[in-house]
Amino acid sequence: QVQLVESGGGLVQAGGSLRLSCAASGRTIRSYAMGWFRQAPGKEREFVASISWSGGNIYYADSMKGRIAISRDNAKNTVYLQMNSLKPEDTAVYYCAGGVRFTIETREYAYWGQGTQVTVSA
Repeated sequence: QVQLVESGGGLVQAGGSLRLSCAASGRTIRSYAMGWFRQAPGKEREFVASISWSGGNIYYADSMKGRIAISRDNAKNTVYLQMNSLKPEDTAVYYCAGGVRFTIETREYAYWGQGTQVTVSA
């Protein structure tokens, strides 16, 4: 079993940056693909970014491509999401997830964190 805890969210002005972290415990994430998803009020959870177990393959959502970077440090059992040029429409709860398959599909991820709120003011 893998426990995931996100941190780094907060309130930021449009154009600002945040770096989210996802710390894993209980089991090494070395063999897992990891992803970031987000859910805004009244909307379904949507894919943001994913990274393969080695870090050699990455997917980004078109809506955020060019503004974000996902990375992982398997030695620290941690995954990161650097977000730049944030927009008010990026406001959402951001979730970290882990799974055996490298994919953008929400249902393929077995392990989820509790989420961290990101609020971008205009």
